[in-house]
Amino acid sequence: MSRLRLACGMLSLCLSGSAMAADLSSATLVEKGALTYGVAGTFAPFEFQKDGKLTGFDVDMIGLLSQKLGAEAKPMNMEFKGLIVALQGGRLDLINSAMYINEQRAAQVDFVPYLKIGTLVVVQADNPAKVTGRDDSLCGKTIAVTLGGIQETYARQDDMQCRDKGLAAINVMTLPTAQDSALTLRQGRADALFNSTPGAVELMDKVPGVYAVAGPEFEANTQIGMAVRKGDGAMKSVVEAALKEIVADGKAWLVSNVERLQNHLGEHVTIKGFLDPVTNRLEVLSMKILRNEVSASARLGDSAFRR
Repeated sequence: MSRLRLACGMLSLCLSGSAMAADLSSATLVEKGALTYGVAGTFAPFEFQKDGKLTGFDVDMIGLLSQKLGAEAKPMNMEFKGLIVALQGGRLDLINSAMYINEQRAAQVDFVPYLKIGTLVVVQADNPAKVTGRDDSLCGKTIAVTLGGIQETYARQDDMQCRDKGLAAINVMTLPTAQDSALTLRQGRADALFNSTPGAVELMDKVPGVYAVAGPEFEANTQIGMAVRKGDGAMKSVVEAALKEIVADGKAWLVSNVERLQNHLGEHVTIKGFLDPVTNRLEVLSMKILRNEVSASARLGDSAFRR
C-alpha cells in the first residue's frame, strides 16, 4: 500500500467554519513578496537535507501555502532552540518546523495546529538494555533526546517518575539534532531515544536492522503547529485561511503530488485507512513498521482550529 497514505493523513486538515480568501496584504512581512519561515532541517521526514537541498513534509506544505498566498517560500535553517527567539526578534514571519505545542511555547507564540502525532521509544535492534517501552525499564538508563524538543520534556517527566518511585534516575542526554540522538544510540552511548512515529519509520527504513521500536506509541494526541508572533492576528488569520483553501481542493492536490510525497516515508511502511467523505480526512487506522504494529496517530483530529 502506498507510503502516501500516511502523508494524506497528515495533510487532510480538518478545519471547521467558513473559509476567507487567503491574502497577505494585511500581514507585516520580513521581506515583501516572501514568506520567511524558520526551520530546523534535522527532523526527517518533516524537514531535512537531501542532496544539499531542504526537503520534507513541512517543506512541501509551506511551498503549497506560499503558492496560495502568491509569495516565495523563503526558509531560514537554524537550530531548533533558536526558532522562537528568531521569530520574536522579527527575523521570521512564522515557524514551520514540526513544532510540538505545549503550554510553555504557547505562552510565547501563537499556534496554527495542523497535525496530531505520537512518539515511540527506539532502541538498538538487539535491545541490550532490555527496554520494554515508556515504563520503569527506562529507570537507570540513558535516553537521547533533542535539546529543547518535546521529547526532552517527556524524558524529564519520566526521570521524575522514576525518582518518585525510589528507582534509579534516568540520564537525559540532550543533543543538538535528532540525527545526533540516533547516532548516539547506534554507538551504544544511549540505551534508547524518543522519536516521533514518522521519524522512527524514516530512521528504521534508512538503516534497516540497526534500530527497533520498544513498546507502544505514547502521547498520541500531541499537536504540531506553525507558530506566529504572539498577538499577530493578521499572520495567523492568513495562515489559517491558506490552509483552509488547501483543504478545499486537497484531494486534487494530493493526487497530483503523489510522487513528491512518497519519498518522505520508507518502503517498510504499510498504512491502512479510509477517506471520510464528510470531513475530507483520511483516517489512519494502523501502521506497520517493519514487523512491529504500532498505532499511527499522525492525523488531525476534529476541529483542529478549535484547540
